[in-house]
Amino acid sequence: TRVVGGEDARAHSWPWQISLQRSRSGGWSHTCGGTLIAPNWVLTAAHCISSGTTYRVVLGKQVLSEENEPGSLAVGVEKIIVHEKWNSFFIVNDIALIKLAQEVAESETIQAACLPPAGLILENNYPCYITGWGRLWTNGPVSDVLQQALLPVVDYAICSQRDWWGSTVRTTMVCAGGDGVVAGCNGDSGGPLNCQRNGLWEVDGIVSFGSGLGCNTAKKPTVFTRVSAYIDWINEVGGLYTSPHGVLKACL
Repeated sequence: TRVVGGEDARAHSWPWQISLQRSRSGGWSHTCGGTLIAPNWVLTAAHCISSGTTYRVVLGKQVLSEENEPGSLAVGVEKIIVHEKWNSFFIVNDIALIKLAQEVAESETIQAACLPPAGLILENNYPCYITGWGRLWTNGPVSDVLQQALLPVVDYAICSQRDWWGSTVRTTMVCAGGDGVVAGCNGDSGGPLNCQRNGLWEVDGIVSFGSGLGCNTAKKPTVFTRVSAYIDWINEVGGLYTSPHGVLKACL
C-alpha cells in the first residue's frame, strides 16, 4: 500500500526505511517497503514475497529514481523467511524476515530501527507515521520521493466494529488512520508504522492491507501487522541464522 495525503519526508529522517526491489527485465523495480532491524536483517510483509523472484534491498534512499544517491546502498539477499503460518486468504501472520548478503554499517542515512517490547498495545489515537514510496492516490502513480503521513492508531475495539473492519482485523494487527483522507496505498506494503515512545522512534507495525474500495476510505484504516505480537518469532527465527549475538539491538 502507499501513502495518500502525505508529504515528502525530510531526507533520511527515517533511516531504517528500505526499498525492497525485484529484478525485472534487466533492471530493478520497487515492489515493497521494509525496515532494517539489525545490520543484516530486514523486516517486511509476507505478502511482498513471491517464490522464484530475485530481490535486492536498497538502504539509505530518498529518491527512488536517483541511481547513485549519496548515502544509499544496494545489497543482495541471502535468505528470506516467511512466517510459517502466513495465510494469504485471511491475511494473518503477514510478516517475513530478509537476511542480507552482508552486514551494513550504520551511517547518517542507514540505521536499524528500535522495536517495541513484546505485547505492547498503543492506545487509541496514538500519533504514528506511515512512510513509503507507494501510490499517491488510488490507482495513481507511485511516488519517487519518500512520503510520510501522520496516521493515528485506531484501537482494536473500534477497528473490529462491524462498520469498520469487523472480524477481518485480528488482535495481532494494528489499525491506523481511517479518516478518508490519509492512508497507505499500493507500494507501501511491508514498510513501517513509526511511533515515538519515551523519546525514541520505534517500528510498531508492518503495512499489511487496506480497503479494496480505495486506499483512503473512511472507517477502513490501513491495517498493519503488529510487531509487538511477533518479537519472540523475530528473535527465534532470526536467532537460528545469527550467531553469536541476537538479532535486535537494544533500544532502552
